[in-house]
Parts: sequence; structure tokens; C-alpha cells
Amino acid sequence: MPFGVDEAGKGPALGSMFAAAVHLEDPDVLPDGIADSKRLAPARREELAAAIRDDGRIQVGVAEISTARIDDPETDMNSLAVAAHAEAIEGALDGVDEGALETDSITGLCDACDTDAARFARRVTAACSESPSLASPELEIDARHGADDDSKIVGAASIVAKVERDAHVAAIAEEHGPVGSGYPSDPTTREFLVSYAAEHGDLPPFARESWSTCEDVLADARQTGLDRF
Repeated sequence: MPFGVDEAGKGPALGSMFAAAVHLEDPDVLPDGIADSKRLAPARREELAAAIRDDGRIQVGVAEISTARIDDPETDMNSLAVAAHAEAIEGALDGVDEGALETDSITGLCDACDTDAARFARRVTAACSESPSLASPELEIDARHGADDDSKIVGAASIVAKVERDAHVAAIAEEHGPVGSGYPSDPTTREFLVSYAAEHGDLPPFARESWSTCEDVLADARQTGLDRF
């Protein structure tokens, strides 16, 4: 299985979603300690992500799905997850020597972002087939729930994706102050959104405006502003 793919940040109310693909011929070259990124401390994730990126035998592709794409009414999160996986795969295979790609097919495994794992695999395969750079060789893509736990190479992709997402949130916090994890259940995130909306009468530019959490915060802030008059 030469490549594995996973995403980070599908559910938050703030910031982009990321997907990462990791391609290599021998999973044994991955550093020790690879696991689902959720099971690792942030410092350990960063250490492993750096080791993965620094190893010339491993090719990494990362895709970012911005809040603008997420808020587009013409799409949905499952479709965006498909697009992110396909873009990450394209990025990973773009760094592979052409001679190494001279084979009938390349197989890969995704952590399924759909309740129907087989459907997700079909959709990612179809999205990849639309890319000229992935026209050859043929890709054989599978998807499973919990693949980031069961597969070391998908676990590696989950670590890279999570580190990218964490760096993205850290950059936002550096400019705007504490924003928490970005998830609706995070009190720091909700406090930030409420405070920002009350002060500016709008949502921050990195908020997912179509998310119910953001819509409710903005509606409450505007109503509070009206009540003052």
C-alpha cells in the first residue's frame, strides 16, 4: 500500500480543513511511535511529522480547504473531504520519481470521511481520475473507518494533517489572541466568537459562517446591538 490519506479539521467552526497523503514503498521506514494523531501529545506529533517530512524516502502532499470553500453553498463537507483527499494524493505523487510510477497501478488507503466507506473510496478515486497528473498509473483506492488506527501509513498521514491544522490555528491565535481549538464544544472558542461578534458586529474572516454555531453567535450579537436602542 504505497500511500495513506487522512484529514484534520472537518468539524471545527474556525479555520481551514487539511488533508495529508503520505507515499512510500516500505511502511517499515516510518519512524517508531506512529499512531492515530488523536492518541499523541502535540509535541510528539510535531516530532513525528518533522521526521516524516525529513525522510527522503517518504513523499508528503497536503491540501488545505479554506473557510471560503467550506461556506460555498454549492458544496458540502463530504464533497470537500473527497476533494481534499484527492488534492493531497496528487501532491504526494507529484514528488515521486517518474520511473517509480511506471507500474500498472498504485494502491492507497484513506480514512473514510463518509458513513459509507466504499462510497467514499469511489468518490476519491473518481476525483483523482479527473486530474491530468494522476491519469497514469491507475490508482486503486480503498477507504476504511478507523484506518488511522489500523494502518501505520494512514496514521502517519493523520499526524501530518493534524500538525498542519494545529499550526494554522496557532497562526490565527498569534494574530487574534486565544481562539481555542476552533471546535464548537470548546469554551475558549465560543468565548472568542461571542467577544469578536459583540465588538465587530460580524464574524472573524476565518470563521465558517455557514456553521450553526457561528450563525447563532452572530444573530445573538446583532440582536443584542438592536436591544441597546
